Amino acid sequence: MQISPLQKARYEYQPKLPGMLRGGIADICVREGEETQSVADQEKIKALFPNTYGKKEITFQKGQNTAPARKQVVGVILSGGQAPGGHNVICGLYDALKATSKDNVLLGFKGGPSGLVEDKFVEFDDAFIDAYRNTGGFDIIGSGRTKIETEEQFEASVETCRKHGLTAVVIIGGDDSNTNAAVLAEYFAAHHTGVQVIGCPKTIDGDLKNDDIDCSFGFDTAVKTYSELIGNIERDANSAKKYWHFIKVMGRSASHVALECALETQPNICLIGEEVAAKKMSLSQIADQIADSVCARAAKGDNFGVAIIPEGIVEFVPEFGKLIGEINELLAGENTARFNALPTWDAKYDFIRKGLTKESFAVFEILPQGIQQQLFLERDPHGNVQVSLIESEKLFAELVRNKLEERRKAGTYNGKFSTQHHFFGYEGRCAFPSNFDADYCYSLGYNAFMLIQYGFTGYLSKVSGLEKPAEQWTAGGMPITKMMNMERRNGQDKPVIRKALVELDGAPFRYFEAHRKEWAENTCYTFPGAIQYWGPTEVCDRTTVTLALEKGMLK
Repeated sequence: MQISPLQKARYEYQPKLPGMLRGGIADICVREGEETQSVADQEKIKALFPNTYGKKEITFQKGQNTAPARKQVVGVILSGGQAPGGHNVICGLYDALKATSKDNVLLGFKGGPSGLVEDKFVEFDDAFIDAYRNTGGFDIIGSGRTKIETEEQFEASVETCRKHGLTAVVIIGGDDSNTNAAVLAEYFAAHHTGVQVIGCPKTIDGDLKNDDIDCSFGFDTAVKTYSELIGNIERDANSAKKYWHFIKVMGRSASHVALECALETQPNICLIGEEVAAKKMSLSQIADQIADSVCARAAKGDNFGVAIIPEGIVEFVPEFGKLIGEINELLAGENTARFNALPTWDAKYDFIRKGLTKESFAVFEILPQGIQQQLFLERDPHGNVQVSLIESEKLFAELVRNKLEERRKAGTYNGKFSTQHHFFGYEGRCAFPSNFDADYCYSLGYNAFMLIQYGFTGYLSKVSGLEKPAEQWTAGGMPITKMMNMERRNGQDKPVIRKALVELDGAPFRYFEAHRKEWAENTCYTFPGAIQYWGPTEVCDRTTVTLALEKGMLK
């Protein structure tokens, strides 16, 4: 198979480990910390996880390895959406297993958690692993979004583990996947299977983080990939001087991706969903905010600009959330078939008008027709609007255009407004991981094996101090239940890992807030360029601006 020079060079890259994990597994011991409790709903979480709740945080350090010797047969699962570096988690896990004993075995279960349930797997060897080192994607075994939650699924998982003599399962995923890892660990412990479960924190959305997790893997590479593209567009905008570019970026439940891209590129506008929700901003207010920037720049002769829109922005707008809720109710049950059977959009529009409250229809009425129709596209498995299908970049461009026409008629605007639309999402999920993500992910996998060797279960592989050089990173583990609370999901109270939203009093947002007026009116673009793999450390191994601000490394 033909491979590119970069691909070959990345295969040969040697990821950096935290100092405490270097020099041989025989010289790594455990230091125990304090017992833990969940972030909220302690009694309820404890009742649901009696065998795995309240365990101690642990840190690895230099010292004699006291773990009992035994053959390890470990299964690994990739769960949820792709994120750069997932392959390196598997490579780090494999290398640690084999460094301990050549007889240890690593099985990769195919297609996500369903691979464990259905016993679909591949056994890794050196040649297999070497073909995926430091590469993007999840194609080594594929991924999936199956949740192991029924008794039949649990029993099938136990049978798969028993059949292969598994001693542990490592689940690489986001908040939902690691919640599932905690549930699986509890089930295995309650049924005395002897099988451990370890999680690894993954998501490009950046919303799996807290006091213990500096950031999830994949976020660094994804935002640098998007920022390169946004920087390229900014350069083009400043060259052609004739387009406003509306750019939607991934991040449905939190705006971390949009905020980091703004910190990297200094666009004229960046919407932050959490701020929209906190201020209860309407669609009209948001459109006015963008229109103010367009007008201010047009007054200087700059009829161009760049606006970054987070994927889930409309869900943060209170009036839009109410509209979505009413549409979900309107099309519940047999009404979906009735609506779809209507012959024309005019007939459907009349059906909608009669079914919505006056307030929600007023919101619906100001939307461009294309966006109106997107609200009635294919529903999700629960019958709800798929908000991610809404082209919010086009929505806000059109709303701003309408605002500008009003201002033109009032004599307060006399510029030109031509738009281009972009969505950056899949471009970043499988990129070659940055050195940071390659190192971080390899460390997470290597560290996961240490947790297995010392007998921990229901733990998340934890590598922290990520704003420092890799040598100074700290490796250890924390009980997954520490991150959990109860939330309402599909009509039921469920234990879930709490998502981390953008903190409006946090250093990254405060920095953005302090500079955005200047960025809105002037051309202050910065151009991050492509991810660098070789060269000065400050260029090749740097972390995100978000993390640097959070840790006080930038002011």
